Amino acid sequence: MTQHIHLVPAPWELTGNGVVWLYSIPKDFNLQHGFLADYQREAYHSRLGAVMLMDYETSGVGPYQELLYLPAIFKLGGKLTFSVSKIYVSTEASAFSGRANWGIPKEVAAFSFLNFQEGTRTVEVSTGNHPFFTAQVKPWGPKFPFTTKLFPWNRIVQQKQNQLLLTKPETHGNARFASTAKINSDARFFPPVHLLKPLATVRLSDFLMSFPVPEVIT
Repeated sequence: MTQHIHLVPAPWELTGNGVVWLYSIPKDFNLQHGFLADYQREAYHSRLGAVMLMDYETSGVGPYQELLYLPAIFKLGGKLTFSVSKIYVSTEASAFSGRANWGIPKEVAAFSFLNFQEGTRTVEVSTGNHPFFTAQVKPWGPKFPFTTKLFPWNRIVQQKQNQLLLTKPETHGNARFASTAKINSDARFFPPVHLLKPLATVRLSDFLMSFPVPEVIT
């Protein structure tokens, strides 16, 4: 018997922890490996991008994990903005509501996390019993507070049914810099970011994220 999945409308409040890898990504890499939609190819602006691995302890649809790729900064609806081109989540509920609320192209995958001494964390993400992304991250240095209010372009724009939806999430919590002991991804399922060198890696903890109702900009 198939379980019916209900839409959980925006806004959402989420708590949890995660890892962010910041990159300067060559355009040629994204054109080949970035899973860009047509509207993203046409709006390409500059090469700052990121990979985000999130472990949400609470959300509008309960706990779930997430791996996403922000390929670049785009100019959409007259605004400089990020836009998600590839994203996996661990639950059908998150995938369904993410697509419906914000036009985020979520797919479902299985996530496995392991924690080791001194804060080292290993993750494996797989689909159909095939692991396609693995990473091991070890934080270092003191914790410091962070808030996304300090960052420009703290917004995402996604296309849904020929409309552009602009969302301005806000996050605050604690952060530490981190080193990546290993990272690898299968280019058939996720951009091969092991070919890139991150500008910085940051481990987030105890954050609170607000994901509001999006604004239609076209």
